[in-house]
Amino acid sequence: MVRLNPYLSFTTEARDALELYRSVLGGELSIDTYGSIPGMVDDPEEQHLVMHGQLETPNGLCIMAADTPSSVPYVAPTSGVVVALTGTAEDHEYVAAAYEGLADGGEVTAPFEKAPWGDYFGQVTDRFGVSWMFDVGTE
Repeated sequence: MVRLNPYLSFTTEARDALELYRSVLGGELSIDTYGSIPGMVDDPEEQHLVMHGQLETPNGLCIMAADTPSSVPYVAPTSGVVVALTGTAEDHEYVAAAYEGLADGGEVTAPFEKAPWGDYFGQVTDRFGVSWMFDVGTE
């Protein structure tokens, strides 16, 4: 099965971000550090950084993330790229809770409320600088 999922880039915050996303979205989190594979980084201070982290939720969502060691140029997320969490009326409670959880400590761009087109819609930038959009259809 082919999937399209976000892969988020951080300087040193990937573990904290993935743990927040797990607390909000649920699921199983796996993390491999640079120190788990010999020779990945030279700096002993960077052994704990996330080389690859992956959150798989029970409803099929997948988010991946990694930290950027000093030997690699950091590329910040591209402006205009947003992680969208969408669903149907049956998903309203889950999506609304995710909105609230990710808004905590972040910046609300648009409150999660009924939009002119009839769906519930909201936007936040979480405490790690990742932009999220939420949209839930109505019955």
